[in-house]
Amino acid sequence: MTEHEAEKLPARAHLLNATAEITGYPVRPGLFLVNGATAVPGGVSFTIHSIGATSCELCLFRRTEQQPYAVLPFPEQCRIGNTWSMLVFGLDITEFEYAYRMDGPYDPAHGLLFDKTKFLLDPYARAVTGQSRWGERPAADTAYHARVVEDAFDWGDVVAPHIPFQDMVIYELHVRGFTQHASSGVAHPGTFAGLMEKLPYLKKLGVNAVELMPVFEFDELEDERTWQGQRLINYWGYNTVCYYAPNTGYTAAVEFNREGNELKTLVRTFNENGIEVILDVVFNHTAEGNEKGPFFCFKGMDNNVYYMLTPDGKYYNFSGVGNTLNCNHPMVRQFILDCLRHWATAYRVNGFRFDLASILGRDADGGPLSEPPLLESLAFDPILGRVKLIAEAWDAGGLYQVGSFPAWNRWAEWNGKYRDDLRRFLKGDDRLAQTAVARICGSPDLYPPEKRQNASVNFLTCHDGFTLYDLYAYNEKHNERNGWNNTDGADDNNSWNCGAEGESDDPAINALRSRLRKNAFAVLLCSRGAAMFPAGDEFGNTQFGNNNPYCQDNEISWLDWTRLDTYGDQFDFVRRMIALRQAHPVLRGATAPAVCGWPDVSLHNGGAWNGWMDGATRQIGVLFAGRTADDTADDLVLLAINAHWEAHEQHLPESPAGLRWKLTMHTSCADPFAPDVYFDGHHFALGPRSVAVVVAEAAPQA
Repeated sequence: MTEHEAEKLPARAHLLNATAEITGYPVRPGLFLVNGATAVPGGVSFTIHSIGATSCELCLFRRTEQQPYAVLPFPEQCRIGNTWSMLVFGLDITEFEYAYRMDGPYDPAHGLLFDKTKFLLDPYARAVTGQSRWGERPAADTAYHARVVEDAFDWGDVVAPHIPFQDMVIYELHVRGFTQHASSGVAHPGTFAGLMEKLPYLKKLGVNAVELMPVFEFDELEDERTWQGQRLINYWGYNTVCYYAPNTGYTAAVEFNREGNELKTLVRTFNENGIEVILDVVFNHTAEGNEKGPFFCFKGMDNNVYYMLTPDGKYYNFSGVGNTLNCNHPMVRQFILDCLRHWATAYRVNGFRFDLASILGRDADGGPLSEPPLLESLAFDPILGRVKLIAEAWDAGGLYQVGSFPAWNRWAEWNGKYRDDLRRFLKGDDRLAQTAVARICGSPDLYPPEKRQNASVNFLTCHDGFTLYDLYAYNEKHNERNGWNNTDGADDNNSWNCGAEGESDDPAINALRSRLRKNAFAVLLCSRGAAMFPAGDEFGNTQFGNNNPYCQDNEISWLDWTRLDTYGDQFDFVRRMIALRQAHPVLRGATAPAVCGWPDVSLHNGGAWNGWMDGATRQIGVLFAGRTADDTADDLVLLAINAHWEAHEQHLPESPAGLRWKLTMHTSCADPFAPDVYFDGHHFALGPRSVAVVVAEAAPQA
């Protein structure tokens, strides 16, 4: 009998095909090719793997209870190779939770930690119990159990937007922090439902993708501590407990045996409104930590397979947080591939951003591979064929691969060099003009032409580091409230406080900071490649100088929506710059050649056709030329940047026949989109530390 035939049988037919009875439950061999717990008519199929285990038990629990009411050893006929699979009849999925116990050799020096007394969480669990309400620890010392999820979600006829990579404007956010503040105005703060309530806002802003910081099940109370009366937790969620299950702490309502429906509704709703959903995924380490960490899943199944181990059985720590997944072991590689396929099919997510992705390219001893099998498998997998794959192309072990991450023309990268180089150039550092031009033009020094259109995710700020507001308000990080004596977080921020550390009541300083924030957004949104910024940057979100608020579940991390009123001009500027970017395809990538014959990119550094740059150059003019989206006319846009503290003249080339130049935006003006500087169609004054955009428009008929 095949698995598909078994799934179609009525309940009594299943019972008739039972081959044994264990503790009162009829059982038979299960669905070996279907991982995890799967409901079928009349029962549930349980499938689990281990290379080193000698036996396996299925443990059934009543909800909230910590001792099993039934223990079912897998009989030998329910084992093929290193896989156990058993159909258990007579189970009601609403009435039980489950875990496993495995026996096998115990030899820590060789990484073998089998312990038949430990309950193990199913790594393929679709739902995890033990901590369902955010920040609330159960009264008892609760172990992780799994629940069976019935997939009955109706996707309707929704079609993914499939936004071209270079057209993406990605909005990075933390599900809880986005709406948890009292000022958010949503009915379900801190949840997927609360995020959905902000959909009209996102559409008004104009972003077309949201990147969700980790939403796989994690334990926010891991390493919970108190510092000066402040509760500190693992707020960000980069400590995955289970890769197949959504974080139940992010749901507005309890979803017993329907876990995931609220997140699926979010994906469906956003896709229907032209917004893609990208998940930030953490396959570089798990929440089990090092030798002193908890023991609840992989350690008890195949510790020496799933983790990179030193010759004496300790944990390599290329992740910086205790352990490192052995991603290129065939078994682990298959697990990751299956997991991503699950999220791409069961949840229809549109892309994945891989945290510390360079770890995914290391071998079992930690050495970098030239053609990592995992990265190649993901690049060519047919299910993932149209899903975005975005790498954070570095890790905590010192491997930095921006521009060299193994890509097969499928992987994109968070362009950390864009962030670092443009931050320095925009605050006036010297010897960076030529590099700044390269970053704005899609980093041709890093990415060859054949992959440039889908390689670089440009960003100046993200969850990790200063917000844009803080970038121009602080010279130094202020992480004292994290409790580590301000030793955590990056020190190389390339920030500038404009003359006063922190908040200032000096009008001149505040005006300069406002202009620098607008400059940053103007350059980001006029750079080729995908653009990304974190939630709140568009209205002056501050973390009060904290550049590593991973543990702050409070006003440091929650978006204060009252700042949308205070910094409404910033929001309006960003909204209009996104619209400008969408209106001009040449800003996003190369198009068909311009009819006028001008090159795709040309330099006009103060003067027309002037490409000269030296160490003192702080004024650049990048002119993009190509065709409009409908291919009916030329699309010519000049991005002019003056990072100098003095004003300079900006001259333009003679406009092609039938066109004239329009000064569209200038950050030196009170209303940047209604520039009040003198412009005669040939030149204008580019104010100190300012950015302008000039667009060719049809000239009026004589």
